[in-house]
This record gives sequence, C-alpha cells and structure tokens, in this order.
Amino acid sequence: MRNILKNQATTIENPKWNNIIKRENELYSRVNDIRSEFERDYTRIIHSLAFRRMKHKTQVFFSPVNDHICTRMEHVILVESISHTIANYLGLNTELTKAIAMAHDIGHSPFGHQGEKILSKISQDEIGKTFWHEKNGMELVDKIELLEDDKKCLQNLNLTYSVKDGIISHCGEIDENGLKPREEYIDLNDYNYPNQYKPYTWEGCVVKISDKIAYLGRDIQDAITLGILDEHLEELHNLMEIDKTQVINNTIIINYLIYDLCENSNEVEGLKFSDKAFSFMKKLKEFNYKYIYLDERLKPSTEYFSLILNKIYNTLKKYYNEKEHIKKLYPEIIADFENWLKMYCNAERQESNKNKVVFNIENEKDICQAIIYYISGMTDNYAIDIFNKIVRF
Repeated sequence: MRNILKNQATTIENPKWNNIIKRENELYSRVNDIRSEFERDYTRIIHSLAFRRMKHKTQVFFSPVNDHICTRMEHVILVESISHTIANYLGLNTELTKAIAMAHDIGHSPFGHQGEKILSKISQDEIGKTFWHEKNGMELVDKIELLEDDKKCLQNLNLTYSVKDGIISHCGEIDENGLKPREEYIDLNDYNYPNQYKPYTWEGCVVKISDKIAYLGRDIQDAITLGILDEHLEELHNLMEIDKTQVINNTIIINYLIYDLCENSNEVEGLKFSDKAFSFMKKLKEFNYKYIYLDERLKPSTEYFSLILNKIYNTLKKYYNEKEHIKKLYPEIIADFENWLKMYCNAERQESNKNKVVFNIENEKDICQAIIYYISGMTDNYAIDIFNKIVRF
C-alpha cells in the first residue's frame, strides 16, 4: 500500500531525529546552501575519491576489458535506484536512502568479495582483527576519506549518524524477512561482526534489502553474458517458473521483488516479502552460490588476487623496520604510500588540516592497520600496477 510507512519516515517529527542527523563535529555551512542534511551527505560522498574509485573495482567477475560486466560503481547506482523506488512508494525519506545507497559499498576492497576474504586473512594474522567491508566503509568515511572545505583545509567526511549506520548495517548476505529498524542508539564502533545489529532507520533497512535485490539478478545476468550458466539455464527457467522461450534478465527479477515487497510491507511486520517471493529469493541465492560464486573458473583469479594483495602488503610492511632499504628498492611505490600516510600522522600532517590523527608512525600495529586501509582503497588496476612494479626490474 502506497505511503504505508509515511509515519515512520525520517523527518523532523521522528523521535529519533536528533540522533539520526547527529555528526561527530559541526559541519561548516554556507549562507546560500539550500541542501538538507542528507543531501549534504550525498554530495560529500559522490565528491569523494573513494566513491570515484568504485568504477574500477570488481563486483563479482574480474573482467576489466568488458564494459558490460557489473562493477562496484554500477552496483551502488542500481541499489540507489531500487531503494529510491521502494522508499518513495512506502512514504520514506528518499534523500536518506540515496545517501546510504551511494556510500554502502565504499569500503569494499579491490577484487570484490574474493579480495575482501584475502584482506581479512591478512588483517587477522597481522593485527588480530577481521576485515569486513561494511565496517571498513564506516571507518573509511569517519577517519580516512578527506574533502577540502571552503577554506582549503582537509576535513573528514563527517557524515550523519544515520548514513554511517546505514553503511555498517547493510549486510545483505543474511536471509531475513520482516526487517524493522532497531530502537537503540549505539556507538557504531561497537560493531564486531556483520549483521550484528539492524539498521537504525527504516531507510537503512530499505537499502539493506535493496542491496540483495540488486546483486542477485545482476550477477545472473553477468554470468549468462560470460557463458557460465549455459548448462544451467533450464534449471533457472524452472526456478523462475517461466517458459524456456522467455528471456531471463535483471529487470524481471527486480520488478517482481520490488512489487512484492511494497505490497506486503507494513509498520507491524516490517519490510516483508510474501512467502512465495521470499522462498524464490532464497532459492535464487542458492542457485547463484552453486553455479556462480563457487564456479571452478573463479578459482584461478582468486589465487592471482591473493598473490597480488599479499605481495603488496608484505612489501609495504617493510616500511616500518626497513624504511630506507625499501625506499631504495621501490622509490615510487613507497613515496606514494608515505605521502598518503603523512595526512593521518600528527608529526607529518599540515597544521592547516582539520582531519583526524589516525596513526602513530612509530607504532608497528598502526602501520599495519594503515596498510590495510591503504590497500582496501585501491582499484583493481592500481593494485595490479603496484604488483607489477614490485616484481619487474
């Protein structure tokens, strides 16, 4: 039913409003600024360097020469479109869903979920922390990503609580029906694992569900394009309960799931699919895992990504104990890393900058954490380029 959640929307009348729009620090303002708090978040996100780099990050398939295979950038745009449609129909705040959706995957590593698992193994071994892109995204917008203010000083993105909450709470891997926001206002740094808490807003819940709607169908479409599902199309037709002569594409799946969610959601039961649609979505996910994500042809690329990311990490780690030696071996690589690192260290940072001091350059664990942040921000191509510079003479 249209506007059925209008009374739950994120507006000034919402009892959570002051928490929802809270920023860590007051954001500078202009007298002629006509944007809302969430519009400011949105523009801060799309002007950030981390957002731009998503166009060269793998979604599922590492295919840098095929312009029609989904990248991380295309995925977040698709999530924004889906979440806008759902939020608009249900009467929720589309400005908030837009900001969350565009930032939700900003913390993804190069090489998709395969790269995420590799970087998590490095992080666990080196600093005893699991790396997961939802928390990395929240930490990135909170500590690492910088924008120049109206006085040419670098500042952190300083997003509203609700957008940062939407980033860290968006895990789309869990199967759940009847999603409603949590009531508790928590310290987001207390998150210890994905999906530990529900989003704080209905809009955050919409983005979380839209993420799953977006990737299930799009991954199938890419797999069909690449010929991975040639032997399984009959099973897919049966799963979708359509005639073998009918075309299978992303828009059919998206439209069905959006319509079903909008027709079955309400304030009491939450964002809810019908039993039939929810069962279909779970079966589709199982199909994707069986024939796409665990496909034999993805294994060689995983081995390649592991070689690249481990070699970059181990090379940069020598900056702590063998600084002068490693500078002589790889002057360009170390200079780039050193210039990046200086922006977050008290001893090196320019006094005019207002961003957080994040690392102590004399602390080995801080350097290890810095390298993990640094690698997580790389595009696929940049990581490959660094690896090539390391291995060649």
